[in-house]
Amino acid sequence: MEITFRLNGETVSADAGPTRTLLDWLREERGLTGTKEGCNEGDCGACTVMVSAGGRAQALNACLLFLPQLHGKSVRTVEGLAGPDGELHPVQQAMIDHHGSQCGFCTPGFVMSMAVAQLNGETDFDDALAGNLCRCTGYAPIIRAAKAAAGRPVPDWLTAPDAPPGPQAVPGEAALPRSADELAEWYAANPQATLIAGATDIGLWVTKGLRELSPVAFLGGCEDLRRIEATESDIRIGAMVTIAGLRALMADHHPGFAGLLRRFASAQIRAAATLGGNIANGSPIGDGPPALIALGARLHLRHGPERRSIPLEDFFIAYGRQDRAPGEFVEAISIPRQPDNLRCYKLSKRFDQDISALCGCFNIHVEDGTVRAARIAFGGMSGVPARARAVEAALTGAAWNAQTVSRALPAFAEDFTPIDDARASAAYRLEAAGNMLRRALAESEGIATDLRGASA
Repeated sequence: MEITFRLNGETVSADAGPTRTLLDWLREERGLTGTKEGCNEGDCGACTVMVSAGGRAQALNACLLFLPQLHGKSVRTVEGLAGPDGELHPVQQAMIDHHGSQCGFCTPGFVMSMAVAQLNGETDFDDALAGNLCRCTGYAPIIRAAKAAAGRPVPDWLTAPDAPPGPQAVPGEAALPRSADELAEWYAANPQATLIAGATDIGLWVTKGLRELSPVAFLGGCEDLRRIEATESDIRIGAMVTIAGLRALMADHHPGFAGLLRRFASAQIRAAATLGGNIANGSPIGDGPPALIALGARLHLRHGPERRSIPLEDFFIAYGRQDRAPGEFVEAISIPRQPDNLRCYKLSKRFDQDISALCGCFNIHVEDGTVRAARIAFGGMSGVPARARAVEAALTGAAWNAQTVSRALPAFAEDFTPIDDARASAAYRLEAAGNMLRRALAESEGIATDLRGASA
């Protein structure tokens, strides 16, 4: 299939298979080897590039970007970061001045993440660089370089427009629907197909599993699936809203959820991964579903012209099984408007860029010292994200205090039979779940529990 985009300021066309990655194409077809292959699964950041569309630049992992996702966009690699006369970008000069590079393998990825942060005025470098790993330089000089470059003017050569629309991409082996209606019609006729949104999960099927995917549909053109509609009764979020977009939205409604999403992978992944994909893949350790279930979210599914809505917790049937028919896709998720009582806790071996051993979300409504309603959901405690219904029952109608919480703790064993694996033992998970409930009580009483001083 043929697509058109801008590469380092030049309009280019690419004719490649639908699941060829940008990383491979850059290195093999264009000789742009500054973009490195490290983990090839979006964890190390060595392949980070700048992708711009709609006036917004993002740092993305080239190893997980399929070429059709770039049609009509602008891509800049480390080779194109300096000016046309060889003038270094401020972050490149800062890395030299502050000795931010040693072996140099990770440096191009760091530089691209820093350049995007500098362009967008972002100064939380612990967040912006959490998706870039370095094993020899150490992070202190890199952070110093990022801070030094932050106040410098953005080079004018980075303000070039996105790629012109050019000719419509030639579909070939892939569908490129432009709306939910087009997608619904095509997917109903091709129910065996693979739908690709951000490719942060499906990309690994190709890079690690070496799978051939056909037919496929790329959903990036379905702008109506990116809509967010807030009414007096609920907030409806399109399935193509990214995790980064969801985080910004939740900061105004449920800050505890936004804090959880801060720990969702890395900036590169959050900019590409979508809410619909996070749900539809059915992972038992996805960080989005526990919070959404605790908020009473409903899932909106579509097959052709037919639509149906179900409580989100009913979508997950068993490990690897969801209530979704062939040719049916996630169209949107809606969250009832409600007072913010949500607290979310993620337990993992690292704070940044790590998979949850367990994730617990607590939506506990207390009036006059009594629990009037409770919705508690966990990931990592069973084969699917699930509610702790026995714990909820033990709390509801009782005083919200340490005695009630202590009496409710044994109910976790009624709700869940967790497994032992590399991340945690079953006993550890059960004890940690109970401790999360204790933490929710402590925080409601004004006791500081976050050692980092931020929602965690």
